[in-house]
Amino acid sequence: MACLPTLTRAQAPAPTPLLRDLVLRTDTLSFSLSHATFLVKGEPHLYFTYRRDDETVDLTVVPYQPQKPLHLVRSADFQLLDSLTLAPDGKSFRAKLRFRDLTSTQFLRLTFTAPADSAGQPAQAQIVNLLPVTRTTLDFRPNDTELFVGEEKVYDLSSNNAKNVRTTGEWTRGQDIDYRLTQDKGQLRLHVLPNTLGSRLLTVRAQTERPFLTDNNRRLTYALPPLRQDFTVKASRLRFLSVDKKEITLTEATRRQGVELILDNGRTFDLKHTYRIEDQEEAGGALIAELFTRQYLTNDRVLCWLRVFNTHRQTDSYLYIKEDEKAKYVTNFNISPKTAVTALSVRHRGGDWTNSNTVNPGETVDVRLEGESLQRARFHFEDVQIVPSDSSIRSDAAVVYRVQVPLTIDKKRITIFNAGQPTGFQLAIKEFQRPHPLDFVGVTFGEAPRPITRFNGPILYDRTVSDVVFSFNSAAIDADQQLYGKQYLTFDIRTQNSKGELIEMRTVDNVVVCPDGSSVRAAFYQDKQCQVGNISLNSLLSYRKTYALDDWSTMIITVKHTQSQYQEPGFSQKLELVLQRRVKFDIDISFPAGLLTKQINSDVKGYNSFNGISLATLAQFSFYNPNKINKLRPYKVGAGFVAFNAFNLSNSSGVERELGLVVLGSVYPTRSDAKFTFPLYLGGGYLLNKGKLFFMLGPGIGVRL
Repeated sequence: MACLPTLTRAQAPAPTPLLRDLVLRTDTLSFSLSHATFLVKGEPHLYFTYRRDDETVDLTVVPYQPQKPLHLVRSADFQLLDSLTLAPDGKSFRAKLRFRDLTSTQFLRLTFTAPADSAGQPAQAQIVNLLPVTRTTLDFRPNDTELFVGEEKVYDLSSNNAKNVRTTGEWTRGQDIDYRLTQDKGQLRLHVLPNTLGSRLLTVRAQTERPFLTDNNRRLTYALPPLRQDFTVKASRLRFLSVDKKEITLTEATRRQGVELILDNGRTFDLKHTYRIEDQEEAGGALIAELFTRQYLTNDRVLCWLRVFNTHRQTDSYLYIKEDEKAKYVTNFNISPKTAVTALSVRHRGGDWTNSNTVNPGETVDVRLEGESLQRARFHFEDVQIVPSDSSIRSDAAVVYRVQVPLTIDKKRITIFNAGQPTGFQLAIKEFQRPHPLDFVGVTFGEAPRPITRFNGPILYDRTVSDVVFSFNSAAIDADQQLYGKQYLTFDIRTQNSKGELIEMRTVDNVVVCPDGSSVRAAFYQDKQCQVGNISLNSLLSYRKTYALDDWSTMIITVKHTQSQYQEPGFSQKLELVLQRRVKFDIDISFPAGLLTKQINSDVKGYNSFNGISLATLAQFSFYNPNKINKLRPYKVGAGFVAFNAFNLSNSSGVERELGLVVLGSVYPTRSDAKFTFPLYLGGGYLLNKGKLFFMLGPGIGVRL
């Protein structure tokens, strides 16, 4: 029985833990990091049971510091259905995941990160290794238990999870009944080959890809319960002669010169005689090979020459040794064509098979070779490690290898060899070229540089912008295990006035930002196109620079990945910078009408009667709403001249036309689309022709053109 040798229930605390606990909930069970953990090769793994390869689970994460943001790093091994959000209790985070191909996925893990905070706590990360387990059954119920020596027979096996049963396709050796397990289109098959006559017991010891729990959930094992079945093995109708070579390659040399073969003594063999080998007992069969007997050996065997002319597989039929069209003996061995690779395909983690032979440094990929007679080949990948995988396919038509490309590989191509000879197929090394979040792009417009991803929505800036400068933190692109490669960026620039009218528009394509020397692949990113230094917005603007823009002008800069350079969607970030002003100064002409005035130290008691239409010329201060863009508050303060009754053309002696110096406050309607407005005025001043102080109150008429 096979099981993980060092599995014990344990919990390994991290030196600086980020998580207090983690709980995975399936449809019926819950598994927590504090109670459902096993040590696998010295590392703690959270185990959970599953029934489907695309199992959906509910994730609850309890951090030590719930007030800090917590992020779950995305992976090709699962799909994040619901984002990681803070639960109502304020102490935990919740999310929903759907796994992908749990049975075949290796090294399944969840990675959590928390950024540094203002209190000096550094950024933290914690990896939670996962160990999926599932209950697998295997049943064998043959209808026929009669076998013949040397005759292979195939039976179907039933299982609740055939994909989880390990099938190597290799024969056992030295047993009364040898066997092997294969899988074809989801159907498990048991191949048996009897070697000894009589009643024989077959014991099949199968293994699983994913383990299951035994001994009341205290132990993990990969070994399924043995399948036992009694068979009756009978002698073949013709005597079966075994050979010392089970695999013969069909080449020009083996067809003309032949290959040396040792065969059981058939008792009736004539030396120096040629026998015909066909694949059917009846006369007229196709010629598979010719057998020439040379001499008897002391161990009751015969030394022969075998010349092969056609291919043959043991599973197709027996081989009959004939003399004069009459079968005398039966034997069996494989005659395979020379190993030849005709096609290569690659599957990246989480993807499908593609005909592209490109791989990336540090990547683990599956490589499938297709051709003829591949099962006997000894393939070797130059300077690359082959990762053992229980789910690898190996047949005459196709073989699959899991290959891990070193991060530091210094070659452009990986040659694939067979028995030391190049096959003519290679893997091409291509640097990672994936879009990285734009937090490596910094921007400054009068303050310290900040990542552009921190700016969301319009930014109101109340000082003169001497320039907008973009810088690049090339050290933040590549990490130890996360490579992104060169970043191709596009800058879309627009400037517009306070009315939204376009001033200037520019587009800068293919700005290439390369990871710096801290990247393990830095030497392979060297390119003359790599951006060196910062990008100044004023160097790109030709019509009007940033420091010459009018009040409430807007600069809109969109930084995005150049989509033609990537196979997946890139990132985009917009910076909208508005030149805010607090106060507006202007000369305003208005027409107060119906004013009530009160002169100080005047013989007239009370207020004067309503005046006619007057003319006011004022130097006014308007005040902008600090929370809105280019929106004035409904009041103004100013000083200037007022000509009372300036438009009263009556010759009546009761009409007083006067000129005064005034300080006025006015209240205007907040509607911006009104052509006519009726402000209210309140203030005081000094009458020049009378030399008296006065107060005034009343409406006016305003016209917007």
